[in-house]
Amino acid sequence: MIKVFVLLFFLFISSLSALNNQEILIRADSFSKSSSKSNQFRAYNDYKNLYLRALLNNDKKLKYSALKGIVYSGHKLHIDVKQYEKEYKRLKHSSKKKYQSKKIIKLRSSHKLKSVRFKHARLVLRFDKTLKKNQVNYFTLHKPKKRVYKYIFDIHASMLNSSTTLRQEGVDKIKLAQYNPNTLRLVIQNNTPLYIRFMKKGAELSIKIVNKSAKTKKVIAAKRYKKEPPKRLDRNKVIVIDAGHGGKDPGAIGYRRYREKVVVLSIARELRNILRARGYKVYMTREGDHFIKLRNRTKYANKKNADIFISIHANAVGPKDAKKVCGLECYFLSTSRSSRAKKVAAMENSADLDEMDYYGKQSFLNTINSHNIVASNKLAIDLQRGALSTLKSRYKNVKDAGVREGPFWVLVGAQMPSVLVEVGFITHPKEARRLASKRYQKVMAQGLANGVERYFINSQKR
Repeated sequence: MIKVFVLLFFLFISSLSALNNQEILIRADSFSKSSSKSNQFRAYNDYKNLYLRALLNNDKKLKYSALKGIVYSGHKLHIDVKQYEKEYKRLKHSSKKKYQSKKIIKLRSSHKLKSVRFKHARLVLRFDKTLKKNQVNYFTLHKPKKRVYKYIFDIHASMLNSSTTLRQEGVDKIKLAQYNPNTLRLVIQNNTPLYIRFMKKGAELSIKIVNKSAKTKKVIAAKRYKKEPPKRLDRNKVIVIDAGHGGKDPGAIGYRRYREKVVVLSIARELRNILRARGYKVYMTREGDHFIKLRNRTKYANKKNADIFISIHANAVGPKDAKKVCGLECYFLSTSRSSRAKKVAAMENSADLDEMDYYGKQSFLNTINSHNIVASNKLAIDLQRGALSTLKSRYKNVKDAGVREGPFWVLVGAQMPSVLVEVGFITHPKEARRLASKRYQKVMAQGLANGVERYFINSQKR
């Protein structure tokens, strides 16, 4: 089994060789700054790919950049990146310590940008000194399928303003900004290919930008500003809701002896009613207080050809931390297993420990479909955001505990995007009282339903 896993691992790494490390890093940096959640998720995946490359090649510099990116994009996506964050801090600390005894040389740009303007259909950047031979680095990043064409100039110089956005008819975006203390970056972006030619003359960099596909001004205006009619949300979807535990398995016993199986069934019923009222076809793995084996829950979802599977649970901690730990969190099935996810999963998996030995479970987890991992991650993010935004509009001090990866046996075997929602800590006095309240349960269900619709809307856009 280990040999097969190693072989698959190296095949996965070799498939990344189409782009070099610098190109992937530039692409990831670009995606991470985007407001689009899909682009942020692409950045997160790129950084993780770079991290694997760095481990294979023992490249500390690349490892540092990859870890920094994983932590940054992971926080934006509410993904649990604590393990990466610890490693990043250790690497950062060791780097500082290594260079403390050495003389620190501060590199400063020798050139400063004086002006930017369009002159005779050319973009002209004027500097305070003559540009040297290797001072301008030009490269492109094209994604024809997504209609994104980027033309990038990295110039060893600095500018007075933080960033400048320029406009030219027939070009979607032209942005000039300080990429780092010594590099000025100019990005020209369009949804069709552009004709780019540039020349250095003295202290000037002159760039010719031509959009050959733009025939007339009227065509450009129609292409850029005509709004597409809004897409109608396809409600012909099948959703299976799983209320955790049940019957002989009460789940967690919390504050004032509240039982997890009772609370999550109430929330599941509310969610079912809301989604059905919105036109979706909804099924539940259990309608009453019945015990169902974990493997049979996803088996039921597969039988119904569900589009998504949502398992609802309530979290718990020991008496020592009961008053401290609270918050809503969403988990999706992954081979990544943080210490926190292991603890939560151990509690939720305990009802069916006799079904498969530990090592059997770990082997099965390594066969998970990567496509479902990506889709489940996106579903978890949308559910988390939907629930939090709705709860925070009506209640104070609602804590976001994040989106995390974990080895939950209830999600194994699902042939569709699947998520486990921990609606809160039943051991926390304030949160437990809320979870037992019918009003709070309805608001929670409404937020989760909004998250489901957000996921389907985003899926249509992708």
